[in-house]
Amino acid sequence: MARFDNKSVLVTGGTSGIGLGSAQAFIDAGARVVFTGRDAGTLDRVQKQLGDRAIGLQNDSGRIADAQALAEQLTHRGIMLDAVFINAGAAKFGALADITEAQWDTSFDANVKGAFFQIQALAPLLNPGASIVLNGSINAHIGMPGSSVYAASKAALISLAKTLSAELLPRGIRVNVISPGPVWTPLHAQFGSEGNAQVQSRIPLGRFGKVEEIAATVLHLASPESGFIVGAEIIADGGMSTL
Repeated sequence: MARFDNKSVLVTGGTSGIGLGSAQAFIDAGARVVFTGRDAGTLDRVQKQLGDRAIGLQNDSGRIADAQALAEQLTHRGIMLDAVFINAGAAKFGALADITEAQWDTSFDANVKGAFFQIQALAPLLNPGASIVLNGSINAHIGMPGSSVYAASKAALISLAKTLSAELLPRGIRVNVISPGPVWTPLHAQFGSEGNAQVQSRIPLGRFGKVEEIAATVLHLASPESGFIVGAEIIADGGMSTL
């Protein structure tokens, strides 16, 4: 029997990268998965890729109205959740002098406000003993130039894991964070070989992380195997923030 047999899981931002890899890993472990994304065409493509144990729903993680709408869609389908991976977010980078208010708002709307109100809307749909995993970032710890807004938004998200755990623990619901370092996804193609080489040179392990490695950690945090881990942050960065 697979460890997520007869379990229902939500993965926000599940159409690419870590989100898609995690959705596939949950399905491979026996779960029924609801995944979200903003683009209807991409949702259809990923739906076909993941198969009939997945349901794709259009959703914008930075909009409070969409957070409530997602909860209503799940309620209409009679879906109660055993695990939630809040993966959707936005990465806006720029120097102090260049960041605009709009860029600030985009980052905090997607990474903090959206995550908070999505959990608020989903709370009535969480089964006792459910697990919530938030996707943080090592940028909250390393002080990388140009990442101030993104890093601050992820630091706020990491803090939420502690406070929300305190509120939800009476129902047996745990909230934890996976904070990845550089993970190889199609997004990195835009940085070119030189840019990627510079990033890789900062990783003590000497390589980018793999989506599958992050997904494995997400599944661990979402499962009863991690039942004694509450309000914690797991850093998976090849030693980048510690060595």
